[in-house]
Amino acid sequence: MKYKPPKLMTFPKDEAITNEVVTKFMEKHRLEVARYEYLKNMYRGIMAIDDEPTKDPWKPDNRLAVNFIKYIVDTFTGYFNGIPVKKSHSDKEILTKLQEFDNLNDMEDEESELAKMACIYGRAFELLYQDEETKTNIIYNTPENMFMVYDDTIKQEPLFAVRYGYDDDYKLYGEVYTKETTYVLNGTMGFYNMTEQAPNPFDDLPVVEFYFNEERMSIFESVISLVNAFNKAISEKANDVDYFSDQYLAFLGAAVEEDDLKNIRSNRVINYYGEGSEGKNVDVKFLEKPDSDSQTENLLDRLTKLIFQTTMVANISDESFGSSSGISLAYKLQAMSNLALSFQRKFQSSLNSRYKLYCELSTNVSNKDAWKDIEYTFTRNEPKDIKEQAETASVLMGITSQETALSVISVIPDVQTEMEKIKKEGSSIPMFDQDKQSSEKGTVVPETNEEVTNAQD
Repeated sequence: MKYKPPKLMTFPKDEAITNEVVTKFMEKHRLEVARYEYLKNMYRGIMAIDDEPTKDPWKPDNRLAVNFIKYIVDTFTGYFNGIPVKKSHSDKEILTKLQEFDNLNDMEDEESELAKMACIYGRAFELLYQDEETKTNIIYNTPENMFMVYDDTIKQEPLFAVRYGYDDDYKLYGEVYTKETTYVLNGTMGFYNMTEQAPNPFDDLPVVEFYFNEERMSIFESVISLVNAFNKAISEKANDVDYFSDQYLAFLGAAVEEDDLKNIRSNRVINYYGEGSEGKNVDVKFLEKPDSDSQTENLLDRLTKLIFQTTMVANISDESFGSSSGISLAYKLQAMSNLALSFQRKFQSSLNSRYKLYCELSTNVSNKDAWKDIEYTFTRNEPKDIKEQAETASVLMGITSQETALSVISVIPDVQTEMEKIKKEGSSIPMFDQDKQSSEKGTVVPETNEEVTNAQD
């Protein structure tokens, strides 16, 4: 399938959003839907090998599809978001409100699905709305039936979004979200009404786009041809196995009767002889195809390596990962870590947009700018050496704050809560007792800048 990555849809900021404008962008979006469906089918294991021309009935025709795509997407999303994003805030009241908001919307699952959809489609959308109890709810949506249009200024800020679909009678339904109003779509394509439903309670567009990269390309889009080549090669290899299982038996220099064939099949014994020179020319053997096993295996190995190298996702099922530890494992995960860092910046930007919308409503929080002070902690889901982390935290305690030192330890889910527990218990963990550590080492921890200077002298 030949297609191009989607382009950002833009529209003049000051022009009216009419039926004609919405129709124009819906037609553009429908051209992208085929690409989204293709990417979704690849993830589900429905691949190009199924569309190959059918061979003659007497020929083996295996259609094997190795689902590298699902493995790559699930491995990366598990690595990136297997451990949920932690949010913290200096204001305890604001933090409590944020936690209530996250719990109400099952945010861990929400963000996991958004990350997975962004990896598959290159982008995903999130809609914020108010329920009957004036609580802010969110729901994720795929780009198959939703799109967003940005203004044509240098900032390219969100202008409006459309979610639409067709019922069993091919009638159009959906909504158009703008910064001022939400409209309902009713009718058929080209002959529908855009009826005002309700004013937008937020100051901005209530739709947030989560995207994997600036080009809106999926994580596996660059290796589709390699995956298709792998599937074709391994299918032909399976066909070769079938050929070898059904080899032809050749009789050279001897006539074979039908009863003889039955006897050979039953007793598995061949005994032909001739008189004189004719007996020397009798030859019975299987017809064999040329053996290309090593060539095929080399091709499959090369394709496998290229698939994982190009996507920058580690093949953690490889045997070498089981024997790796420490710095060696870190090097093996370096490429995927770099990819995750790049996605993290885009993901955090979208999270800021989400919580900015949430903080705009006074029914949620009292401070409209509270979202600016939210701190996000992304933790990679990879093997951890707890003992090494504890030792690192112990060293940091004499250099950094207790909060920073505790944040190094991955078994502590919430540093603020852990610090409160320590304070409530009235004693600190022995390894964080600076005075004890200093006395054991025969040194004194400097308390002021003057003492630091004197200690250095």
